[in-house]
Amino acid sequence: MNDPKRINGFSRLDKASRRNWLREQFLDTEAATVLSQFDVDGALQEVLDNFSENTVANFPMPFGVAPNFIVNGKTYAVPMVIEESSVVAAASAAAKYWMPRGGFGAEVLSAEKLGQVHFRWSGSPERRAALLPSLCTRVRAQTAHLTERMDARGGGVRNIVWKHLPEIAPDCYQLLVSFGTADSMGANFINTVLEAYGQELRRWATDSPELTDDERDLEVIMAILSNHTPNCVVRAWVSCPIEQMNVPGSGVDAADFARRFKLAVDIARQDTYRAVTHNKGIMNGVDAVVLATGNDFRAIEAAAHAFAAQDGTYRSLSRCRLTSDTFHFELTLPLALGTVGGLTKLHPLANLSLQLLGQPSAEELMCVMAAAGLAQNFAALRSLVTTGIQKGHMKMHLQNILSSLNATTEERTQAECHFNGKTVSHHAVRAFVESMR
Repeated sequence: MNDPKRINGFSRLDKASRRNWLREQFLDTEAATVLSQFDVDGALQEVLDNFSENTVANFPMPFGVAPNFIVNGKTYAVPMVIEESSVVAAASAAAKYWMPRGGFGAEVLSAEKLGQVHFRWSGSPERRAALLPSLCTRVRAQTAHLTERMDARGGGVRNIVWKHLPEIAPDCYQLLVSFGTADSMGANFINTVLEAYGQELRRWATDSPELTDDERDLEVIMAILSNHTPNCVVRAWVSCPIEQMNVPGSGVDAADFARRFKLAVDIARQDTYRAVTHNKGIMNGVDAVVLATGNDFRAIEAAAHAFAAQDGTYRSLSRCRLTSDTFHFELTLPLALGTVGGLTKLHPLANLSLQLLGQPSAEELMCVMAAAGLAQNFAALRSLVTTGIQKGHMKMHLQNILSSLNATTEERTQAECHFNGKTVSHHAVRAFVESMR
């Protein structure tokens, strides 16, 4: 009870008081100064502080741009926020590689999002078919004021399915509701409508003349959107003659490269250990654009990995096929995105990212983001089946090590020459820099 490292009311302290308490209980004075090093001035800091709770500092991330992305014939400079070395460089290299080969194609296959109302009900499963039409009419009527603006934008409630879930409990049911949310991600909209559905379900159970007395016992358990979005899916692809699949400097000819590339993708289609790493590489590209545009990367990640395991085995999200003369590589994944509302407008860099992309619709952003994921996947596999993944990665890693050693410009230049073609390790780089000093 008297432990000074425990506190009540931390959230009620102002930022300066939170910082002081952390300095007194957990940090030395030098470390505590880091908390204020990335502050910005005025109203922008207030905006950033209000994004989350108990804020004590800003956490900067590198904001990069991958140029030369041709998607459906349009040229983009793609914003990417990520800390991992070589991701932006790899995406840029892949975009440049495909630029003279026609660029990326992409199409949105579907754009529905889902939500669920789970409830207990004393009626029989066989009664659902007879009761659902009037129930749908009722809940839609009671939520018309909530959906009016979204309906006008081409969104709204698409469909309602009443499911029985006996594997959970004999009286467990679910309303599975599909939504269109136009250019917004729509989480708040979906959850607001679903909670209203839950309230109307309770009233329906109480006063509906269609129900018998034995059918009036109903308990709403929860109402919430689902981040599993198998009906909000985009496909991106690249394709060209195999004879054009040359990789300069690799020592591998075009036909052999295409063969090795396809085999690498096929391995990820069948081997889960490889598939997880393969898909992580895809998400390097996707998540970087998600973050840059102020979207929810946790939701995107969860949906993508569920999609990868939809047949019961976790598989690669991308596929490759070769005909007698053509290389074709494609990616299909769910992307529930928004380009209006939320951080997309409040965060100035998210807003800037959307300007860079030409103020895209949600569906256009889906296409660009899928292309970024495919580009990242292509770049990683190209390295894996030719020179190996570490050559490019360690070049970037060298720069990080030199930064940690506060290397001068001259030291960096000499270190780059010294380690060209050599193994990079923190110990070796430190020893080299110290030898120059």
